[in-house]
Amino acid sequence: MPSIVVVGANWGDEGKGRIVDFLAENASASIRFQGGNNAGHTVVNDFGTFKLHQLPSGIFNPDCIAVLGPGMVISPAALSEEIAEVNAAGVDVKLCISDRATLCLPLHALEDTLEEVRLGDAAYGSTRQGIAPAYGDRVMKKGILVGWLNQPDVLLERIQFMLDWKMPQLKALYPSCDFSQTAEQMTEWLLAVSAPWREFICNVTEPLKALQKQDANLLFEAQLGAGRDLVYGEYPYTTSSNVTAAYAGIGSGLPALRPERVIAVAKSFSSSVGTGTLVTAMAEQDNFRESANEYGAVTGRPRDMGYFDAVATRNGVELQAATEIALTKIDCLSGMKDLKICVGYAGDHSENPIWPQTAALTPIYESMPAWDEDITGCRTFDSLPAAAQHYVERIEALMGVPVSMVSVGPERDQMIIR
Repeated sequence: MPSIVVVGANWGDEGKGRIVDFLAENASASIRFQGGNNAGHTVVNDFGTFKLHQLPSGIFNPDCIAVLGPGMVISPAALSEEIAEVNAAGVDVKLCISDRATLCLPLHALEDTLEEVRLGDAAYGSTRQGIAPAYGDRVMKKGILVGWLNQPDVLLERIQFMLDWKMPQLKALYPSCDFSQTAEQMTEWLLAVSAPWREFICNVTEPLKALQKQDANLLFEAQLGAGRDLVYGEYPYTTSSNVTAAYAGIGSGLPALRPERVIAVAKSFSSSVGTGTLVTAMAEQDNFRESANEYGAVTGRPRDMGYFDAVATRNGVELQAATEIALTKIDCLSGMKDLKICVGYAGDHSENPIWPQTAALTPIYESMPAWDEDITGCRTFDSLPAAAQHYVERIEALMGVPVSMVSVGPERDQMIIR
């Protein structure tokens, strides 16, 4: 069975969760390989509607183990709450949590918030969950590893080491910083809040290698999209980790991974939340945003709405080394009169647009025939209106890889396989 990596081709919010949930029916492991609880993957199925922030979206298959990989930063209290939420819905999660993952602490969230406030109008648009400071501490070799939760003496020692280094800097840079917890108090809190899942901490490489030997289907899930990648995204308005398929093996615990399929998920229009630019932004966004329900899963912030950007999306597809595309939310385009696709940019350096140059670019549009029909009940490509088929086929031609899946709604069965 293949290893499948599901990644974002845009800026995040493409609908990766519903694709993973759909594919997980045949998976033995569903693995998150980077990020934390700063974004949400929305899943709608027979169990209900869920916004998963740290648990992988394949948890609803009872035969599928849920792996939180070493590339993640894990917020312990939020993880306990998320587990309790899905358990209350009748979902029994079979967890494996990497001992090499990094803890994202309340102190990191405070640091994140203080920095966004200090930056003012130049803020990065962070969700203020502490993701960047947690990754920063890891790089500075001051991070707190998940595995130390099972070594309380080491945990206390490393927290004290981190506080001795961090607190003088925070109090000097942010005079309003009033964090006063001691290392002992932080250790006690961590041991209490992680109790529901501490027994599942392990070297996740071992169960994953065992499944590989059994030729099992492994499903890898990224958070956010190529436009937010730390190296190749719209820097500095990026996330703090690598969201590309190339990182899936490293971040999951299988560094030598060679996936058979890489599915780049792309929305049938453009949307972006947080700070940055959206070249194809619509002049009038409110009605479309409301009808498409385009609000941030963590913060509830309204997303900026735009027409499908074939330039940015093709860049994302290439960065992800995608073998295929899953196109989502095409049903939201029904009834749109002014339907078009951005097929190029006009302006200096348009061949390699990065911020701040992106803000000066002008989109070059190609008008597309529209359709009015409700397509949420379509289950075959041929049953779509001719205009909708043409829209998918035009995107496929512009991307250079096949569109293998077309989502016509949030439910698990609202999927067309081509």
